[in-house]
Amino acid sequence: MPDAAPTEELARRAAAGDGAALEELLAELRPELLRRCGRFLPCREDAEEAAQDVLWQVTRKISTFEGRSRFSTWLYTVVANCCRQKYRELKRRAAEHPAVIEPERHVDPRTTSVIAGSRIDLLEALERLEREHPHLVAPLVYRDICQLEYAEAAERAGIPLGTLKSRLHEARRQVRPWLAGGA
Repeated sequence: MPDAAPTEELARRAAAGDGAALEELLAELRPELLRRCGRFLPCREDAEEAAQDVLWQVTRKISTFEGRSRFSTWLYTVVANCCRQKYRELKRRAAEHPAVIEPERHVDPRTTSVIAGSRIDLLEALERLEREHPHLVAPLVYRDICQLEYAEAAERAGIPLGTLKSRLHEARRQVRPWLAGGA
């Protein structure tokens, strides 16, 4: 993330309605957002679309940033939600219009977008976890994907640190076989 102190100040000013601060904040965030979205969506074009969605959501919802937690924590939530939404959209589109993949071309499902006709294991696992154990999703996303510190992840999830660690352990246990190619 860019230098935290100026970013936090820009976010506070933008949340208070300062348009110039918002423009500066968006310009500062743009390169980092693409990298963060790429953690969820390995196809560059999909990550770029998700990053644009994040910028749009920041523009629309910056006034909801109250400064009780760090701006980067607030932003990670927006990134995670936009990427998961982009994945659902791509999955839906792929189901409606299945891509024809040439038989001689090998496609690695871990690095190919759903739009190309394959699945992304991590996002599939997150969707399944959300259906089966919704209370385990936030700890896994905040700690393992957004790479927040334990205390910050607990704060963002709104649960005690011990509960976060317990839920994170259980989430990892649930997801591990799904990522290894199991059912």
